[in-house]
Amino acid sequence: MSTIELLLRAFEYGFMWRALIVGIAVAISSATIGSFLVLKKYAMIGHGLSHVAFAAVAIAIVLNQAPLFFSLPIVTLASIVVLRINQNARIHGDAAIGLMAATAMALGTTLVSTSGGFNIDLYSYLFGSILTIRSIDVVFATVFSVVVIGFVLLNFNTLFSLTFDESFAKISGVNANRMNTWLAVFTGITVVIGIRAIGTLLISALIIFPAIIALQFNRGFKGTLILAVIVSIFTVIGGLLLSFILDYPSGSSIVLLNSAIFFIIYLMRTALKLQT
Repeated sequence: MSTIELLLRAFEYGFMWRALIVGIAVAISSATIGSFLVLKKYAMIGHGLSHVAFAAVAIAIVLNQAPLFFSLPIVTLASIVVLRINQNARIHGDAAIGLMAATAMALGTTLVSTSGGFNIDLYSYLFGSILTIRSIDVVFATVFSVVVIGFVLLNFNTLFSLTFDESFAKISGVNANRMNTWLAVFTGITVVIGIRAIGTLLISALIIFPAIIALQFNRGFKGTLILAVIVSIFTVIGGLLLSFILDYPSGSSIVLLNSAIFFIIYLMRTALKLQT
């Protein structure tokens, strides 16, 4: 069977349509939030929260609970804790994230080892699996993605001000602590909604890569944000289709496609600079 025939066959399956809907929802929300986080030099919070999500999923599986619903409050709370540690304990953001990530990974690994090790269900949460996406995941991802995007649209000017000059934003009357808290909370939500399609250990890449790729083109902030969303949607759809054709984990396929695009653009830009 040719590659084109395989691609056409992919759309005959309900799980592929569910994966695409969830993937696009995650792509839009992660690229939107990620653009602010990358420019605020706080992009690694997604990495830290992905480790927290791993621990939460491990706890949920051990307790026989629904992993996504169980993870949502835990990851959201962790995002606020990271922010508070950074603000109040005189620990820089990367160190606070490192503390949280290491603790969560150690806890998750311990739970996995004491409960009999990795199983297929946990593996799918770690690296994503289009086969495991259910109708409830579609509803979950769509609803929360709309909430995340709505938050950004309603507070765009405030977030823009905080991203580029937080001191000026504070002088202008912006409640920086509250907005930063909400940004952290919605980052946590984005991590959780991406667990099924991308996986707990790879979702942070989808928050970071599209924004970094878009920044290579110097389009201004709004242009960068729109381009990041386009790149994110393209790589998610492409990664899911590659996952189906090659029988690879969906999260790995999406992240590798992002990596390939970034390095191609980076090498092209480097080559052009050398010629001038």
